[in-house]
Amino acid sequence: MKAIWYEKLGSAPEVLEFGEMPDPQPGPGEVRVAIHVSGVNPIDVKRRLGGRGTMAAPRVVPHFDGAGVIDVVGEGVDPGRVGERVWLYAAQWERDFGTAAEFVSLPADQAVPLPENCDFAEGACLGIPALTAYSSVFSDGEVAGKTVLVTGGAGAVGRYAVQFARLAGARVITTVSTEEKAELATSAGADHVINYRTTDVADRVLEITDGVGANRVVEVEFGGNLPTNLRAVRPGGIIATYASQANPEPTLPFYDLMYRSIIIRPVLVFGSSAELLQQALIDITQWLGEGSLTHHLGERFPLAETIAAHHAVENSAVGKVLVECT
Repeated sequence: MKAIWYEKLGSAPEVLEFGEMPDPQPGPGEVRVAIHVSGVNPIDVKRRLGGRGTMAAPRVVPHFDGAGVIDVVGEGVDPGRVGERVWLYAAQWERDFGTAAEFVSLPADQAVPLPENCDFAEGACLGIPALTAYSSVFSDGEVAGKTVLVTGGAGAVGRYAVQFARLAGARVITTVSTEEKAELATSAGADHVINYRTTDVADRVLEITDGVGANRVVEVEFGGNLPTNLRAVRPGGIIATYASQANPEPTLPFYDLMYRSIIIRPVLVFGSSAELLQQALIDITQWLGEGSLTHHLGERFPLAETIAAHHAVENSAVGKVLVECT
């Protein structure tokens, strides 16, 4: 099969290679998927650069997300799954070979049926962004009738978080930095969109909530936005956060958090409980089948040009960057 891999850490042009590898074979409990589209996430870039530890194996095929068709099943897997259209999550989690290839083998439950009304590009958008958004919104229970503040509502995770919270009956406030991103957040169903470059976010959230504040915050930049969120969240509220890139080691105002009973919820989709993950797959599949979700597709590249796809992610591309494998 054709694939992309790296055998050392470094910049995309230095380490990413394109060539032929043996086709993988599924082990017990696994399926092999012919990949149509591979999704590129920031974590793929950070791992390749060494920002998430050392090389886990002599050779790594990157990318966690993708979509395609099951063509072979391993021992113990229903043969009726052959030919099934699926979207994939965590393909490279604790494994050496991800979806930047014509085929990937992975545990059968990580290949989720893709409704017929969704194409493979849309399926490749899900994975890490959608499951992170779901965990961020629902880790602490239902949100119906509550106010959820989603920072970065035009981002890959943020836009799904806006949609999930809205579909679950929440009032959704989100933040953006441009008018273009405001349109993306509005199209996802946000009730209120705040341009954080021109408006004080906490003041506006308090105005919208009659001075009470948001029940929950879904946060893309925990350290950088902590002072704002402490003003914007109500007593007993929850700040669920999945990134803190600008300030990775923030100082926590312990007594402010304690006296207001604020919960800080770090979110890693790979660490979500089995129950939450199962519910996420059920709900996302239902919403997909109903046509309730929209996806922000970004630039597309052929497999041989994966270096350019990584550059696009490094340059903060808007929309999910995709690699076409067939």
